[in-house]
Amino acid sequence: MHEYTSTARVWGLTCPGFPEEVSRARRWTRDILRDSPLAEDAELIVSELSANAILHTASGKESGSFHLALAVSSQVIALSVTDDGGTGSAPAIGHQDQEAEHGRGLGMVSVIAHRVLVHDSDGGHTVTAELFTGACRGGHPC
Repeated sequence: MHEYTSTARVWGLTCPGFPEEVSRARRWTRDILRDSPLAEDAELIVSELSANAILHTASGKESGSFHLALAVSSQVIALSVTDDGGTGSAPAIGHQDQEAEHGRGLGMVSVIAHRVLVHDSDGGHTVTAELFTGACRGGHPC
């Protein structure tokens, strides 16, 4: 195989920062991954990350948006949500008690995903969750 050839397939979707766009992001993810055993986990992750972008960043403000990227290879499904920024701090995995109404979404994503990465991206942040296709939750072989 040529060194610049990739077997990964990549999709992207930009959504306006309206709450109803979270369901659109879920449907989009489900449609792409319809034959994958990890589709439900991916759908839940996209739902949480999209909702976080709308609730906690400028993505949810007037004329805000968020961008999804989905990359699929034989080893991994990578789901990324990039927000419009507007917060003084990067998203972080919080350890909230079970009665908390907010702050548990990224923690839940970190339990479902095999790896979660957060990095700065053009004034906002990108959260990427990876699901390894040959492993179950917690990194154990399926």
